[in-house]
Amino acid sequence: MENKKLYRSTTDRKIAGVCGGIGEYFNIDPTIIRLVWAILLVPTALVGGTLVYFVAALIIPERV
Repeated sequence: MENKKLYRSTTDRKIAGVCGGIGEYFNIDPTIIRLVWAILLVPTALVGGTLVYFVAALIIPERV
């Protein structure tokens, strides 16, 4: 069984590579992750989703 780990992307990043890393982990297009993230930001008035993104950027290690 493959030992997959979640990392922030170093190549497919717009801000911190969180969406790119999630896309790589689940093997889907990171643009879809970014689009879903943007849609989910609207009901949280941008504050909650932005906070979650930056917490994820601090917690998820960058691929070395």
